[in-house]
Amino acid sequence: MQIRIERAGGLAEPLSGGDAPRARRAPAVPCAVAAVLLTTAAGCAALPDPYVPPRPNAAKGYTFYVSPHGDDDNDGLAPDRAWRTLLKADAVTYRPGDRLRLLGGVRHRGTLTIGPREAGSASRPVVVESYGTGRATIAAAGRDGISVYNTGGVEVRDVAIVGDHRAYTRSTGIRFFSDRPDEGKHEHVVVADVDVSHFRTGITLAGTKGGSGFRDVRITDSTLHGNRDAGLSTVGPVFDAKRPEYSHERLSVVRVEAYGNDGDPKADTRNTGSGIMLGSVREAKVQRSTAHHNGRKSSARANEGPEGIWAYDSTRVVVEHSVSYANRTGSLMDGGGFGLDNNTSASVLQYNLAYGNDGPGYLVYTREATDAHRQNVVRFNLSHDDSRKLPLYGGIVAYGGRVSDLDIYHNTVVMKATDRDGEDAPALRLDKGLKNVRVRNNIFVTDGAPVVASNVAFEPAVVTLQGNDYFSTGEWRVRWGDDSFWALGDWRTTVRQERAGSTPTGTDADPCLQGTEAPLTSVKGAVMLVPGCPRELTEAALNLRSFGVDPGSVDYFGEYLPPTAAAGAAQPTSDE
Repeated sequence: MQIRIERAGGLAEPLSGGDAPRARRAPAVPCAVAAVLLTTAAGCAALPDPYVPPRPNAAKGYTFYVSPHGDDDNDGLAPDRAWRTLLKADAVTYRPGDRLRLLGGVRHRGTLTIGPREAGSASRPVVVESYGTGRATIAAAGRDGISVYNTGGVEVRDVAIVGDHRAYTRSTGIRFFSDRPDEGKHEHVVVADVDVSHFRTGITLAGTKGGSGFRDVRITDSTLHGNRDAGLSTVGPVFDAKRPEYSHERLSVVRVEAYGNDGDPKADTRNTGSGIMLGSVREAKVQRSTAHHNGRKSSARANEGPEGIWAYDSTRVVVEHSVSYANRTGSLMDGGGFGLDNNTSASVLQYNLAYGNDGPGYLVYTREATDAHRQNVVRFNLSHDDSRKLPLYGGIVAYGGRVSDLDIYHNTVVMKATDRDGEDAPALRLDKGLKNVRVRNNIFVTDGAPVVASNVAFEPAVVTLQGNDYFSTGEWRVRWGDDSFWALGDWRTTVRQERAGSTPTGTDADPCLQGTEAPLTSVKGAVMLVPGCPRELTEAALNLRSFGVDPGSVDYFGEYLPPTAAAGAAQPTSDE
């Protein structure tokens, strides 16, 4: 049976492509534990002589071992009494505090399923981990590597999980799935220090209708690569703007690298090839994570494409101190670095770096004409040389069915011309569907493309631009609706942007960025986007606190932010 739920844009997707979570066997109590509990050990293998009774671990559970040098007739309760196969380990029903340890440095063929009768807790989780030297590898043939169904209190640590050609098309490396009928959430999930490759999706958290799912989830220090649809994906039910439900709460993604997740060239009706994608989440943080070289095989005919790190159908998501670069798309859609997509609210992209992506560095978009996409912030980010394939986007892009109450401030965007015919990508692109959007104290740099391109001639009451630096090493231009302007003063006078009351704001001064000329090819290159000409940038910028905006206390590099900060994501290097 295949279980289907909704993805971004309302597109259905099989969760795992294989069977529904299978029923566990009747609880199998290892013989040694049976002896400790004074229950019969009849029919068990002979206990070793002399037999040392097992002791509970610190979490008051039992620790079991698996080694290719073991024997499935053993009790599994010590390294020298290890089980031999995952098949044996998978037949056992684990209790709170139990730990399953797999010998490191070797491959263990098979799969593990942890079901509803095996719930742990935050203080007494069920743990799967390696022991000995190196990391254990679970080699799953055409199945999920580890499947957790309708239970929480589970931790997966320090293992590698590898799929085969069948797993690549239909299975998940580590899958958490909930369809509990009481619409509740399973507490405490930890995935740490894992390497997951060659599955349809590396790690998936999935919930169904009613908001069933998982709460208090931590995914840290892990590498997700060479998968087809995505490195990390969280999914839930179809989003209803009138009655929003979120399957997952309090999710933390820290130091996760997602790369080489190529996409499916045959998936014409959905997006594939993303690094980290969060759907149906309430309250999440993505920190110090990286997405790169994803999406290169995604369908050329798909009407939506992949992104490096993005959220949809979610609220209160923060993506910060992360990097997304060299992400690709097979179609003419997406392929960008970071995104706040359909029905995302009260979320923030901050202190991030995007460069060299096919699509935009930062995309704020929804196709829905509801009020579900609102109160988002894009601030203190860097974008360099994005929209390399798709100049229809830009460094920062905002548009959609209805995008409201959006703040874009203190970002630095540098765009370089491509060799393609037609107009190159602008630093900032705006389009229809915007309401109550404020763009302040940014640096926008191009080498001849429009510094700003808006397909709509927005009135200042709808979209406000103030305190920004617009610089071009080529011909200076702003495209505003059907008109083009070749000087800041003319644009300011005609459309009444870059004004605070009757006072002119903004500048077209050179911010003196090394990255204006030199290519940015690594994270270290971010220092090339620090301004070297501070006076004009400080004079042009606004004190955001006077507008009721709290910009925080530091810039992109963690440097102190003065009350009236200079434009851009980083404070200038000197006071000259």
